Amino acid sequence: MDSFYIGNKNIPEYETLKEIIVEGTKHGGDKRQYVFLNKKHKECVRSFNDTWRETCGIGCYFFSKGLKNGAKIAIIGENSFDWVVAYYATLVGGNITVPMDCKLSEEDLGDQLIRCECDALVYSHHYEKMVEGFKANPDMPVKHYFPIDEFEEYKKIGYEIYDSGNREFVDAKVEPEDLACIVYTSGTTGKSKGVMLTHRNVASNCVSSTRALNGKHAIGFLPLNHTYAWVSALFASYLLSEWGYMCRSTREIQKDLQKYQPYNFSGVPLVVETIYNRIWKTAEKSGRKEILEKGLKISKFLLKFGIDKRRKIFKTIIDNLGGNLYMIICGGAYLDPKYEEGMRDFGIEVINGYGITECSPAVTCNRPDRHKSGSVGVPLDCCEIKINNPDEDGVGEIYVRGKNVMKGYYNEPEATAAAFDGEWFKTGDFGRIDKDGFLFIVGRIKNLIILSNGKNVSPEEIEDKISSIDYVQEVLVYDENGRIVCEVFLNEEDYPDARSRINGDIAEYNRNAPLFKNISKVVVRDDEFPKTTTLKIVRKYMQK
Repeated sequence: MDSFYIGNKNIPEYETLKEIIVEGTKHGGDKRQYVFLNKKHKECVRSFNDTWRETCGIGCYFFSKGLKNGAKIAIIGENSFDWVVAYYATLVGGNITVPMDCKLSEEDLGDQLIRCECDALVYSHHYEKMVEGFKANPDMPVKHYFPIDEFEEYKKIGYEIYDSGNREFVDAKVEPEDLACIVYTSGTTGKSKGVMLTHRNVASNCVSSTRALNGKHAIGFLPLNHTYAWVSALFASYLLSEWGYMCRSTREIQKDLQKYQPYNFSGVPLVVETIYNRIWKTAEKSGRKEILEKGLKISKFLLKFGIDKRRKIFKTIIDNLGGNLYMIICGGAYLDPKYEEGMRDFGIEVINGYGITECSPAVTCNRPDRHKSGSVGVPLDCCEIKINNPDEDGVGEIYVRGKNVMKGYYNEPEATAAAFDGEWFKTGDFGRIDKDGFLFIVGRIKNLIILSNGKNVSPEEIEDKISSIDYVQEVLVYDENGRIVCEVFLNEEDYPDARSRINGDIAEYNRNAPLFKNISKVVVRDDEFPKTTTLKIVRKYMQK
């Protein structure tokens, strides 16, 4: 594996996101930073200096409207370069970003804008009707509405201010403990809370992540409102002086891989699973499955003697992914080790990690030179972890403390107090740490099934077992009147007999599982489960 993936220990400490942007611009200069398609589907390129100038244009315009000294500026819209510029301009000017999940309902988004006492809203034309609803709401605190379609005009006004020598925006003071963002958790259960992240929180996480995992140019398709995308795209480019292509849609990933030939990208498990399954599906349809299996045997045999020919043997697969892909950084949900190991067999590292919005978000990750399949790696250098009150198997709640841990929940002191045990943030996730310091996730505390006999069952543990059945595409396990229910969505396209087989395979699972973990009822869905924008299955839809 190329050495540039083993991290960059020389990345210095940065106390604020403004420092990262300013210093990153100096290092990047006229090198390209972003490549994207505009509304007319024309390819556009922006250098680090270009991005800085546009950031100053929008930032000066915001200041001219009185948005300064910690004003809250929300952004609703699909991924775009102007979204990025609005985000950078807010941070550099010492204001507070409120990146919003544009897949939520008008009611949910309006509630968040009111609860965070938002001052301004940036929005794309897709949300014009929704914004009219916000304006009509007498409780809405937003005073300024900025449609992204008018950004070119805003920039012109801002450039005039900037070019006249006005330094108010550029010189705005930003301190490490200043609030940078209020992020409403997309969570799969319960009402969202506004996570308050300081400049130090996010900056420390970005620095630690790029120290652990270096990389080269990438493509980005994660929703920009999510903290995962900030580390992997919005700030990694500044810290590594590398460029990235901004994907318009996940449906275009295959085409984008071919054209922009990334060395790495970040995604959720579903993306990795889709790529891996497509490789085998293509091999089977083309009659090359046996050749692929033979290639794997040869490759694994050679690796025993320290001879790595994976990327040569599987060149066709690598070429279909652009030809340069070495690493996929994966997080956001559980990843079955078979996909991690399967992609590695083809010469592509899948780096699995663990994070949570309240920790800015990354907590642990594997490294190419230090990994364990099935684990989510070891802690980043900005934080430490421990298992609270472990049981006989070493399983307990994961606690985190460090520079990346949030300030608290906005205007929710009771929820904030409940989230901490002294200095330690209580993640609400169950896990265990092995003797080598690797973290293994077991499940969510709030998802626990508590049976009448007092036994606690982690639904994720059962889901992991059932998802290993070839034709089970999606699975969710939950409690229904004291019984364990398994709801599945099956791949009936490739396995026409899936429905007739599922009960037998569940019975086989029950025979090998402890009695208290037996599945009592199987529900087969006709369509996929509803999901969050980060492609996690939404659990709350089934709650009684």
